[in-house]
Amino acid sequence: MVMEETPLWSRRELLRTGVGVLGAAGLAACGDSSPPTPQVQAEVPKELLDAAASLKGSSMGVLSQKLYSEAANAALDASIKKFADATGTKIENSLVQADAGDVVAKIDAEVKGGVARDLAFMTDSRFVAQFQALGDLEDVTDVVTALSVKYGQPTAESKNFCVFNGKWFAIPYHFIGIGSFLRKDWMQEKGIAPKDVYTWEELRDMCLAISDPANRRFGWGMTVNRSGDANGMIEALINAYGGSIASNDGRKVTFDSPETVQAVTFLGDIYTNPKYKPMLPPGVAAWTDSSNNENWLAGVLGYTRNQFSVYADSKTKKNPVYGNTHVFADCIGPATDKPLLLGQSQGFVVFKGAKNAALAKLLAQYLISAPALLGVAKEAPGLALPAWEKVWDADPYFSSGDPAFPIMRKITQQSLPLTTKNGLAFPQKASAGQQAAVGAYVLTDMMQQVVQGTAPAKAVQAAHAKMVQIFTQQGLPQ
Repeated sequence: MVMEETPLWSRRELLRTGVGVLGAAGLAACGDSSPPTPQVQAEVPKELLDAAASLKGSSMGVLSQKLYSEAANAALDASIKKFADATGTKIENSLVQADAGDVVAKIDAEVKGGVARDLAFMTDSRFVAQFQALGDLEDVTDVVTALSVKYGQPTAESKNFCVFNGKWFAIPYHFIGIGSFLRKDWMQEKGIAPKDVYTWEELRDMCLAISDPANRRFGWGMTVNRSGDANGMIEALINAYGGSIASNDGRKVTFDSPETVQAVTFLGDIYTNPKYKPMLPPGVAAWTDSSNNENWLAGVLGYTRNQFSVYADSKTKKNPVYGNTHVFADCIGPATDKPLLLGQSQGFVVFKGAKNAALAKLLAQYLISAPALLGVAKEAPGLALPAWEKVWDADPYFSSGDPAFPIMRKITQQSLPLTTKNGLAFPQKASAGQQAAVGAYVLTDMMQQVVQGTAPAKAVQAAHAKMVQIFTQQGLPQ
């Protein structure tokens, strides 16, 4: 598809009506604990039924990365059951919490022990390179090639994070929305007009201006405690300042740089300078991945950065926060003229030694289709969107179900890489070392040291040394 020449972030009319934007990193949100039974009308196509005919009576296991919307998880279960019933097979679906920190090690042990599930979906930019480097994944180029004939091109970023040596090791499943959210009503009360893009400094100052602790209004709704959201924010901020964990080829640790120190100094000041204490929510230092979601939905935060699950929750549950949400393009820094917004996708992987790889590949092809994806997408608006060009066109909901969707589609098809003034190019080459360093919470541990009084330069040096060890362990000696 030919991209329009209009810059992505000049679409003010879209952004003001709630358009979501997508980031290169970050996770989390909480969902309804007792979702209704989803109404699924996702018929299994005849070609998949025919292909599965010889597999009738067989079984397989699926490992699903937990979506932070219980209703969306239930919709996925319903689609899997529909496929199993239609094909006469037995499929067990289990959820995995991706932010636990040890998910790769546990799954790798299962693969090596011959007891792994046949199929899983995981966030491509966080996990696929690690599993591929460990030798845990089957080549699925045949499936992606077949899907490309039927559904056109997959999302742009997946071509970076799912392909190694010209072969696909993950099948793009659905595109994940990540957004930056502000309370536009609080801003209006202070006479602050919404913008499409802010510098990190502008955002910090605005969060302080709209805070009112006496009335339970806290502007800065982000933690640096161990969590996926904190990882995402810290890495995005460092990248905007011109720093990065690794070189563009993903092989060499480059974290200890003046740009990184500048970014860490800025962020650390927010949590240590008494000037900014009024904008920090009580207990923010101990927040987990659900905390900013809960507090945003409770109406006590002025800003947060999150997967679109928090946006979806406010919309589907008719929370008044939804109507007061200003969604904007992520922040820029000294090294950037526009946000480094890549997006993420969930990707299906087939594990080495899978006992029913044939059925696993057929199920993946069913779940990426519009009928099966629709139930998940409607329960989590903006969180689960098509990863394939023609799936976007297969149902009106994907094109007009929310004002956020059109520009999200542009993100999935934008030309990459996005560059910084000092030569960084995002997405950088998929790196098991980078993914493992983020998963080990080196970034959040570094910020905790700064909050506790360690000089930013010293904390960055220590984090760099840890990253060198992790890269070496991942087969990337420094």
